Amino acid sequence: MAEKKPAGRIRKFVDKVRKKVAPTFGEQFDKARKEGKKTFRSTRDDKKKGKLEYSTMKKKEVANKIARQKRETSRATGKKDTSTYEKATGTKVSSFGKAFADARKNKKNTFMFKGKKYSSQLKGQKSNTNRIPELSGKTSKKIKKAVRGNTTGFDIQGARKGGLIRGIPKLATKGF
Repeated sequence: MAEKKPAGRIRKFVDKVRKKVAPTFGEQFDKARKEGKKTFRSTRDDKKKGKLEYSTMKKKEVANKIARQKRETSRATGKKDTSTYEKATGTKVSSFGKAFADARKNKKNTFMFKGKKYSSQLKGQKSNTNRIPELSGKTSKKIKKAVRGNTTGFDIQGARKGGLIRGIPKLATKGF
């Protein structure tokens, strides 16, 4: 097994500059924890660029917080706590939040809560109706060609025109 060589001067310099210009999510998380912040904004997401806030709590800390809150609630009321808690921060989810989450889970555009109608879209999200999911790469090019009819392949062209499938006349004459 070969031993790993230590980084040279150039690699150390490049890493130092990268950490200042474009730190990773983990580096941002660690920095926020060291500074004692409860939340931080990440700059790594290309679409949202620092608009989302993330908690600096670790998974074990959140689990302990939820367990503590459930114990306190059950002691105060004398009943078992069946409330829903957020996985990221350990805070209780409101009844509106539950209704909103259920509507999004069931892919509904609107939902009713206490007699009022609300949208289930997130801020800045386009409506779910009449949206075709976008494909990337070779698949989308093939589909676009097939739809436009610019193909020369026997399988796509024959099926598109509804004629005989070249090379397999038995299936085509039977109506398959």
